[in-house]
Amino acid sequence: MIEYFWKFFRTMAKKRYHFVLIGIIIAASLFFFIKTNVLSGLLFRPTDYSNYKILGTAISLIKSNYVEELNAVRTLEGGFKGMVDSLDVLSSYLNKDQLEKYRRMTGTLHTDVGIILYKTYGAFPQVIGVREGSPADRLGIKYGDFISAMDNRSTLTLSMREANLFLKDTKENPISLKVLRSDKTEDIVISRMVLYQDCFSFLPLKNTAGILKINHLYSCVDKLKKKVLPRLKAQKKPLVLDLRNCHEGSINEARRLINLFLKADRIGYFSNRNGKSGILSCPDEPELSTIPLIIWSNRATIGSAEMVTAVLKDFNRAKIVGIQTTGLVPKQKIFPFEDGSGLLITTEIFNLESGKELWGKGMEPDEKVNPQEKGSTAFINATNKILNKMS
Repeated sequence: MIEYFWKFFRTMAKKRYHFVLIGIIIAASLFFFIKTNVLSGLLFRPTDYSNYKILGTAISLIKSNYVEELNAVRTLEGGFKGMVDSLDVLSSYLNKDQLEKYRRMTGTLHTDVGIILYKTYGAFPQVIGVREGSPADRLGIKYGDFISAMDNRSTLTLSMREANLFLKDTKENPISLKVLRSDKTEDIVISRMVLYQDCFSFLPLKNTAGILKINHLYSCVDKLKKKVLPRLKAQKKPLVLDLRNCHEGSINEARRLINLFLKADRIGYFSNRNGKSGILSCPDEPELSTIPLIIWSNRATIGSAEMVTAVLKDFNRAKIVGIQTTGLVPKQKIFPFEDGSGLLITTEIFNLESGKELWGKGMEPDEKVNPQEKGSTAFINATNKILNKMS
């Protein structure tokens, strides 16, 4: 159905019928398609159909009174994109170049500046995570900063996906950012770099089995089993699993990581507009079933990493140190168009087995850390409080 309207739009544009009405009608049609076929009962609230009377009135008023004819391409792009971007923070309309970049960089090594952005519709993206030692960290970008422009392009109309994708590249070329703080606005030119060479790193920490930092959850668990698990199996001291700023990965890899620490027939399930769509289990014998576990999380612990955090806490298998997560564990699907652009839409959301609401709520830590405190020191101090309670 969407492609039908897209073809219709292209035909009308070629004939030079450049009316704002076209964009509004197609945007409204897209709304009905998504509500009826994709997300009904998942992300939308019960509809007040008087709103559609207002829409019809608006169309009539624009058609009769607007001062000039607008370019249909630009009108459609704005209406089309705005409609999708307003569904939830992770759904997005991506043009051809953006969709190609998204596919190319998912799960592959790339350069980045070291920040993770959260964005709601109609607002500037906000920094919710800064990787230690990254270019952004060295230049003083902080949690809570807003980014109002990237390479002189306003970020107001970008989706969360677009904003984070804009920061990535295949080369170490710089990017200019306009940073908004409560006390000032600052223009920063910041370099991109490869932030990590592997999906994880392992560091020692006093009174623990060490810090296992997960950078992303793509093809990671097999490497952990080979390189890290042999040194952990005999450990009795708590392991720190650092999932801060881990916002990319696959759901299956998250499930496999959980299964290293616990065994359960049901750890949660996904639901779509029709109800439950898939129950997740961890059926294998866990190789680290006895090691005490402390998880570090922040607001940039999103997606598969947040699922790990939430499930292990839900089963009382781990203590959480840090900042409340964002509650964003989805399954998403790409709906491509003939011109190479496409929709990246949330089709399912993850639910905890206990029934505790996660989507949009997040997981609250057992020991909180001030998000404004820079680096790992505050997390180590909070971890020591947990360790004292364990002893």
